[in-house]
Parts: sequence; C-alpha cells; structure tokens
Amino acid sequence: MTNQVKAPAAAANAAPQKKKKIASLDRRKARAGWLFVLPFLIGLVIIYIPILWESIQYSFFNYKVVDDITYKTFAGFEHYSSALFGEADFAQSLLTGLKEMAFDIPAILIFSLFVAVILNQKMVGRAAFRAIFFLPVVVSTGMMESIMTASYGAAGEGMDLGMEAGAAEKLASVMALEQLLSRIFESLGFGLGLVEYIASAVAGISDIINRSGVQILIFLAALQSISPAIYESCQIDGATSWETFWKITFPMVSPMILVNAVYTIIDSFTTDSNSVMKVINNAYLGAGGIKNPANISAAMGWMYFLVVLLIVGAVAGIFSAYVFYQRRD
Repeated sequence: MTNQVKAPAAAANAAPQKKKKIASLDRRKARAGWLFVLPFLIGLVIIYIPILWESIQYSFFNYKVVDDITYKTFAGFEHYSSALFGEADFAQSLLTGLKEMAFDIPAILIFSLFVAVILNQKMVGRAAFRAIFFLPVVVSTGMMESIMTASYGAAGEGMDLGMEAGAAEKLASVMALEQLLSRIFESLGFGLGLVEYIASAVAGISDIINRSGVQILIFLAALQSISPAIYESCQIDGATSWETFWKITFPMVSPMILVNAVYTIIDSFTTDSNSVMKVINNAYLGAGGIKNPANISAAMGWMYFLVVLLIVGAVAGIFSAYVFYQRRD
C-alpha cells in the first residue's frame, strides 16, 4: 500500500523537473540568439539610427550656415512636394520601377523554383550545376562588380562601333524571338497579354538567371527538408509526379516562396541598376541644378522607403493567406 502511494508522488515530482529542464534549455537558446544578434543591435543603435534621424531632419528642415553657425528652419512637406511634383524623373522612375517589379518577381520565382526542383534530382554533376547557377551572384556583388565594370570600360575604349553593332544584332534577334513566340502562343489560343509576358521573360532570361542564385539556394534547402517518406507514401498510393508536386512539394515550399518574394522585392528596389536609386543619387549630387539637393534626395529616399514598405507588406499579407506551415508536433 505504501509503494502504491509513493509511485504517483515520484511521478508528480519528475514532471516539474522535466519542465524546468526544458525551460532552462529554451532560456539558454534565447540567450545565445541575443548574443548572436548583439553586434547588429549595437551597430543599429550607435550608427544607423542616428543616420536615419539625421536623414529625416534633412527631409523636413532647411539648413543654412552663417559664420560657421548652422541655422535650421522647419520646411514642412516642401521638399517632398518638390521631389514628387518638381522632379518629373522621380515619379516617372518610380512608376517604371513598379512595372518592372510586377514583371520580374513572378518570373524570378517561377524560374528559381523550376531550377531548384531540377537540381534536387539525383544526377551526375549536381554540385557543379548548383555552383554555376550561384556564380552570377558572386560575380555581380560589391567589389567584383566594380572590377568588372572598370575592366569592361577600359577594354571598351575604341570599340564603341563594334559594341553598337553587336547591340543592334542582339536587339534584332530578341525582336525576332519575341515575334516567333508570339506566333506560336497565339496559334495555341493564349491571350495576347500572356504571350507578351512569356516573350519578354524569354528575351530577358539572362537577367533573370543573374538574379535567381540566392532564391535557388533557398528553394533547394526547402526541398531537401521534405521527408522522403512522404514521397514514398505518394508512390505507394499511385500518385503521379505532377500530382505529387502540386499536393506535396508546392505546399511544403510555400513558406520559402514568401521569403523569396520579399527578398526579390527588396533586392530589385535597392540594386544599383534600379532607375529610382539612380535618380536619388543624381539628386544628391545636384545634377540638373537641383536646389537643396541633400534635402530633396532625403525626401525622395523616404518616399521610396515607404513605397517599398507598403509593397512588401501587401505581398507578405497576400502570400501569408496561402502559405502552408507544417506542424511538427
């Protein structure tokens, strides 16, 4: 009778100890996470937040230096109005950037998922193909891009005629390809808008490949995290490869589709080749005789930031409604 009373008591004491161990492990992981992001937080507080605050002040105030003394007067939304309505290049470049984004994001996501599915198959030279698709990301980053630009600029002196001829030939071949694809898809009964989109995507495939390296790696990581037992169950049930992709693979990688969509938006809006970024940089340098270039460029930057933030929020909200999150409990 005594042993029967002690057994439940021992079990009751063991349960709180197990919960304490789990809680302690979670706290240790949390501390490790904060330690990992601590350098970023320190840099954010010491470096970035003061710069952002100064940029906001430049967009709302006028500065005047008299006898080494800086006077600051509140200008309201004057600089924002000048940037939006006084500088036609900014508004036009912003609309152009939005149109390019609406075309580029679906094309990059579809292409990167397609390539990731292929590279996830068992084949000879799979690692080499993965490196090849990621190579443009390394080449077009930072100092490598500057070196290549300088090299091409030095080698291109005196070769302008040849480059113009090559560009004309390339343009003619692209137009011929678009016309061929248009005739093919129109004969199949596709709409004109879809035909133009596919033709433009094929014509700009080199740019899509150059911007898809990171997305391919993210999709590969998501595909490799799917348990092979799920695919074995599908094969036993007689599901085809097409059904398996849409019922298993696509829902399982849908969280990474959201991640890649957000990453692609931010990457396309912040790259040096973006037309809006060029307009903001030119405004800061005072190109075109702009008055108060620092103030107007700061206003452009903050308007551009708000537009990007709204687009990212809208895309994240729309995609989140269709994302499938696997429960691991």
